[in-house]
Amino acid sequence: MRKNTLLGLALASAMAVSTLAIAAPSGHGEAGRRGHHGDRHGQMMMLHKLNLSDAQRARIKQIVSSSREQNKAPREALQKQRRAFEAMTPDQAGYQAATASLAQAAGQEAQARVQQMAHLRAQIYAVLTPAQQAQAATLQAQAQARRQQWQQFKAQHPRPSEQ
Repeated sequence: MRKNTLLGLALASAMAVSTLAIAAPSGHGEAGRRGHHGDRHGQMMMLHKLNLSDAQRARIKQIVSSSREQNKAPREALQKQRRAFEAMTPDQAGYQAATASLAQAAGQEAQARVQQMAHLRAQIYAVLTPAQQAQAATLQAQAQARRQQWQQFKAQHPRPSEQ
């Protein structure tokens, strides 16, 4: 059970940023409601539906682990910079410079993260067989259709606060 849970988490983080998730317009705050990590659960479920072999699971786990380790230092450096900025008060000397520096670092990190996730997704996609790749495309199209149906429903039934 633990092996499956760890693999599930690894696969979920690996497929967190699909082409659809990156390219799909987020509307007004949709990504904020889903959270920072996008639709990981859906991506994990997609991988489970592909009936991966043990060798594929092991390779994907290795790819994800390697990527996580590679990205650890830059992520921690940005977190440290963010914490230092948050500890400042607006009247402190250097506050505006720290603001600009943090904004630039966050932008660079976001750009690098999107590129790294696309690379990670490409590596995982290469592990799949052609039949699994076709099945994944079908599953993604179905998920996109469900998202569009949900958006239409939300447009037709706005929340009381949005009227």
